[in-house]
Amino acid sequence: MTTEIKVPVLPESVADATVATWHVQAGDAVSRDQLLVEIETDKVVLEVVAPEDGVISEISQEEGATVLGEQVIGIIAEGEGKAAAPAPKEETPAVSADVKVIDILVPVLPESVADATIATWHAQEGDAVSRDQNLVDIETDKVVLEVVAQDDGVLGKVLFAEGETVLGEQKIGELNAGVAAASAAPAPAEAEEAPAAGDEIASPSVRRLMNEKGLSASDVTGTGKGGRITKEDVEKAANKPAAAPAKPSPAPAAQASAVLGERTQKRVPMTRLRKTIANRLLEAKNSTAMLTTFNEVNMKPIMDLRKQYKDVFEDRHGVRLGFMSFYVKAVTEALKRFPAVNASIDGDDIVYHNFFDVSIAVSTPRGLVTPVLRDADQLGMAGIESGIRELAIKGRDGKLTMDEMQGGNFTITNGGVFGSLLSTPIINLPQTAILGMHKIQDRPMAVDGKVEILPMMYLALSYDHRLIDGKESVGFLVTIKELLEDPTRLLLDI
Repeated sequence: MTTEIKVPVLPESVADATVATWHVQAGDAVSRDQLLVEIETDKVVLEVVAPEDGVISEISQEEGATVLGEQVIGIIAEGEGKAAAPAPKEETPAVSADVKVIDILVPVLPESVADATIATWHAQEGDAVSRDQNLVDIETDKVVLEVVAQDDGVLGKVLFAEGETVLGEQKIGELNAGVAAASAAPAPAEAEEAPAAGDEIASPSVRRLMNEKGLSASDVTGTGKGGRITKEDVEKAANKPAAAPAKPSPAPAAQASAVLGERTQKRVPMTRLRKTIANRLLEAKNSTAMLTTFNEVNMKPIMDLRKQYKDVFEDRHGVRLGFMSFYVKAVTEALKRFPAVNASIDGDDIVYHNFFDVSIAVSTPRGLVTPVLRDADQLGMAGIESGIRELAIKGRDGKLTMDEMQGGNFTITNGGVFGSLLSTPIINLPQTAILGMHKIQDRPMAVDGKVEILPMMYLALSYDHRLIDGKESVGFLVTIKELLEDPTRLLLDI
């Protein structure tokens, strides 16, 4: 039986990598988790360890070779061979026989999610952990998944650091079950990275490229780990224009330093969720004929009704009576009257939905998400309020599931809770419309020839003009206005 030695999965922004150093040779005996080879990318050096005991029967990619993610670079066969000199950094304290090593795996990802990112490790190597304790957060494009400890013990190796890309069911660490924190030897502290010197400053393939370009190590500034020189550094140095003899312009870094002075700035990478939100919003703007129509609604009838019955409602149903249940009820009734607003475009087809799943925009610490309230037409006011409250709490705590995030025919977003007076919401693809609610504010209004101060709220309906005509969009918004201004019609279905 043989086992393939593969290059780890490379991050999205990394096209290929280089075999930096083999720590074993063909014929060497290796043990499970022994370091076999270091793979160097433009940003990090990845370590490949032996998945099981055996003998190195073949090394197909020598040092300096360019390789791709998950490419086979060697073979491990069963049997005994000559003992390989152990790599110093792989020396670990002996573990007692009753210790059980449990693999920490990425959860199974949904079909629509290709990969995920290590968001936060809540424990470090050598930390004592208890059963069901959250060890690490795995962030996908839509939700954050928690990986908990399967047993009491000590966190062993952490194979993937925060920010690295992983796949479903991929091993990301080890848990030493049955080990007490006091008996677990501390993980050796990593030595401070010092700039590499001599041939170690660049991999063989990079040195070849430097020779082809006629450059020496002193001509190139290394931006890799420990000052290593990458291929991009060589290309940048080769394409750098010769300095003009005239007065040299100051370096950009010096300019930025001079402008900032003692002020500071912080640069952090976008989370996967934030990048997904940005891409989807940009896609909606670029791929739809989006238009927004406005109206305003007198909220006094609903406010009076809510004031009269809110205490009785809460005592009876155990949930507060808010405005969102009225909004959802009005939207659901309007969707029944205007099927095009409840439809979506799929290629050259129009898909009319005969159910009413309403997405509710929820602001979370990681960004805006739109969990779905299923079959809103079959829910009463208490069911709607309970459903929205549950989704909001899950969104705040990062507990939303993929099923709760997928689907939805129409979206409601309430910027009024943050004080927004008027806005133009962006369509939540593949839906064709979104309703924006806003701040309720007292304004002077003309009523029967007299000026009255009424609590007014602006409504904004953004819609895809490819499917929804102006007459339908205005009629839809007017229907919502009429239902909100006379909530009795919601109960009488008129």
